[in-house]
Amino acid sequence: MNTIMAEDYPIRPITGDEYASFRRVGVHAFAGGPPSPGRQANRQRLLEVDRSLAAIDQSLPAGEQLVGTTSAYSLRMSVPGAVLPVAGVTAVSVLPSHRRRGVLRSLMRRQLADLATRGEEPVAALWASETPIYPRYGYGRASDSAYFHFKGGEGALAKNAPADPALRLRLAEPDDVAAELAKVYQAVQPGQPGFFARSADWWGRVLADDPEDRHGFSPLRCLLAQDAAGVRGYAVYATQERWHDATTLPDGLLVVREVLAADPAAGAALWHNLLSRDLVDTVTAELRGPADPLLYQLLDPRRARVSVADGLWVRIIDLPAALTRRAYSAPVDVVLEVTDELLPANAGRWRLRSGGGSVPDGTATCHRSDQPAQLGLDVREIGAAYLGGTRLGALAAAGLVTEFQPGAAARLSSAMSWDPAPWCPQIF
Repeated sequence: MNTIMAEDYPIRPITGDEYASFRRVGVHAFAGGPPSPGRQANRQRLLEVDRSLAAIDQSLPAGEQLVGTTSAYSLRMSVPGAVLPVAGVTAVSVLPSHRRRGVLRSLMRRQLADLATRGEEPVAALWASETPIYPRYGYGRASDSAYFHFKGGEGALAKNAPADPALRLRLAEPDDVAAELAKVYQAVQPGQPGFFARSADWWGRVLADDPEDRHGFSPLRCLLAQDAAGVRGYAVYATQERWHDATTLPDGLLVVREVLAADPAAGAALWHNLLSRDLVDTVTAELRGPADPLLYQLLDPRRARVSVADGLWVRIIDLPAALTRRAYSAPVDVVLEVTDELLPANAGRWRLRSGGGSVPDGTATCHRSDQPAQLGLDVREIGAAYLGGTRLGALAAAGLVTEFQPGAAARLSSAMSWDPAPWCPQIF
């Protein structure tokens, strides 16, 4: 059998009439089925054809030649102290028939080269379907995502949880109050690393509610927390009516799609209502921040049964631009020896300086330097720390950062850390 190599599958941008072939690769790669018509229409509207790449097998019949894919969304994402253009990498997939031939490697390398040439986005971010894949291409684990699982009656809030008697709760149809939800999100987004600005089509994905996608659950529902000045928080969720056959005891489910509040009291009011619903025996919520305020408002936080997994993975595309366009929590002056196998322009010795504080008051500089390096690290570790959640000190303790000057890792770790911790509530 002849060896087939990656160069046998040229990479090119897709054309506007290749959407079906592009999606076909993902359906096979992720062992899924065709999306509902509404979901497919939303995905097609969001897809940026000019940023979508495919690997081609010219030996296959026309219409089946796309064997690997990747794409990127043009996002505006919050990072510590700023909002930046970020490439939201998505649709990374290879047909099962073409695995282990270097197709994915070729796609990822081409995409990184294109991002660097484009020069508009200093960082890229993605959600990893399989975590061992992306560190090979310079992505670092930059945020975590939490999953909550409450049983009935276990979500009591502590007596000192904030409350505001001016708040009122109101049920609403999600589509009818989409503009109000967007106002809350827009108020929170700039200060929350990992949040990206949502267009109408991104909100369409959040509020998607095709009947064939419900799988026995109710239509999507919305709970608002508001006062005389307007909406201060919202919850989007669905329920499923269930009863134990033998006992006729209620066994209902409530699945939270999103809860967001502009202040602690509004968040507490929403969660208190969701966690105390009659006839509901299980409440679950995924894509929560690992430092969710709810965990500090609960009477017994163990009852949330928190499980944590990786969230966003970040890849530095333009090192000096990325490091100078975010804020730092403390003054820092450090010389870095950076390695980057795939984007050599990032490699070498750099001096990073910042007075700390907000952008532009604490404006950072990052220039080439011939001074002795104080820290040595791969671009992957800078990506991991970029949003302020992953501590460089922890990476140094794991042997992934080399300290040439004692204390340098701790100083940079403190400067790059950030409150609030990064969190992305939506997979893209």
